[in-house]
Formats: sequence, structure tokens, C-alpha cells
Amino acid sequence: MKIALVQLRSSRSMAANVDAVCGLIEKAGKGGADYIQTPEMTTLIERDRERLQSEVTRDAVDGAVARFSALAKALGVTLHIGSMAVSLSDGLFANRAHLFGPDGGLIVTYDKIHMFDVDLAGGESWRESAIYAPGDRCVVADLGSARLGLAVCYDLRFAALFRAQAKAGADILTVPAAFTRQTGQAHWHTLLRARAIETGSFVLAAAQGGTHDDGRETYGHSLVVDPWGDVVAEMANDAPGVIVTELDLSKVAEARSKIPALKHDRTFTVEAVSAASGRAVA
Repeated sequence: MKIALVQLRSSRSMAANVDAVCGLIEKAGKGGADYIQTPEMTTLIERDRERLQSEVTRDAVDGAVARFSALAKALGVTLHIGSMAVSLSDGLFANRAHLFGPDGGLIVTYDKIHMFDVDLAGGESWRESAIYAPGDRCVVADLGSARLGLAVCYDLRFAALFRAQAKAGADILTVPAAFTRQTGQAHWHTLLRARAIETGSFVLAAAQGGTHDDGRETYGHSLVVDPWGDVVAEMANDAPGVIVTELDLSKVAEARSKIPALKHDRTFTVEAVSAASGRAVA
């Protein structure tokens, strides 16, 4: 299976971002990729709610989806738009991934489950739940040659989601992201390799990178990790571009036979004990 990751530096203009990513998707398709993934917030990076609402109209979203669908069909590829903002009826947005088949049909969508509500060192603060509604579905898509688990960015820190996907048959776990520069430098490689090792799966993570128009900085370093936890392809910087590599899917069964951890899960109870009394704490 030949795959491509598209790294972006999305701006505040949805139209400009769609034009830019379509050019890189075409480049990846002409490079022979069967599956192409783009990052979180492919179509727009915008933290101001009013500007987000003015850009993410129904016509703009429908137009982008139609263009991605047509491009998947023209290239004959599985196209995974890592996520885009989609307006909901309650005034909030969904952070929604779209997976298109080689015929241009929409296979499935996935809404990011975990919201990035954090205060980082240096005064950097994020309240994703103020604008986005969390999803509640764990999604595994059967592509025929492989099964794909869908996730977005901050989902990466919740190992149970990926374990559930692997137990549902996923060979490949996907984490399109817009990791902040600060958290990316600290945790990006470690977390992606951990999810691969824990589940014996390939992990594919297309990333946003660089300084964006709304002021945020993202880490870049789009990454492909094999089921043994080895990095097999990486964008070495935060610049927009494409990486293409081959996946030997037999490595999934090989890794899981060496370390059959997915078969060894056991149920257990959690007991909190008081050090003073030695008795369980209610």
C-alpha cells in the first residue's frame, strides 16, 4: 500500500487553503499514492469565532467537499481530509474528518472526540470546547486492503480509543493533527510511537506546521510509524509539502504475533487504599 501525507500551513482563507491542498493532493496522487491524508483543519485555521463563522458557510463547506470528492475520483485514490470545521445547528462547529473512496464517494466522517482545553506554560491557552462540539463515535473504515482507524490531533493522548480501533480490526491508525509547537516538541514522536507499539499498528499522522495567520504555531513533522514503533518516514521540518512511502501490511500481523498484547487484556477493579489505615478508600 503506497500512502502519502500532506503537510500544510493553513491560513485564514478557506478558498486559498482548498486551492493549496488540492495542488499538493494532486502531487501526491501523481507520485503513485493509493491513500492520501491531510492534516487537522485542512480548510481553515482560525481561532476567532466570528471570522470562523464568516468563512465556514454551508456553501463553502459543500463546495470544498465536492472538490475533494471529484479529486479523489480523478486520481483514483482514497482521500482522507484530516478534518475541517463544519457548522452545526446549535451555533457550535464539528471538527470533522472526511474519508472519500477512489470513486469519489464519501465512505465515512468522524468528529473529533476529545476537546483541547488546556493552559500551557508561557500563557498559551486553548478552549476548543467553546467553539467545537465533541463527537461520540469511534470509527473504523474497511478499505478492502486494510482497515483504518480515524482520530484527530488531541485524540492521540487517549490510548483506549486506539486500542478499541485495533481490536475492531484496524491495521492503520490515523492522527491528522495541528499539534502546537510546544506540545509537539515535547510529545509528538513519543505518543505516535507509543500508539503504534501498544497496538501493533501503522500510525499515519499528517500535520500542520509553522506560524499561522491567526497567531498560532504548529509543529509539523508529519510522521509514519510502523507496527514495531520505528519511524519510517518524516517531514523533517514544518514547511508545507508531501511525503510518500510504502506500507508492508504484513508487518502488522508480524508485530502482533511477537507481542500479542491485544489478546491479553483482562478486566479488573480499581481499589484505592489509605496508606495510614491500609484499608480501601470509599
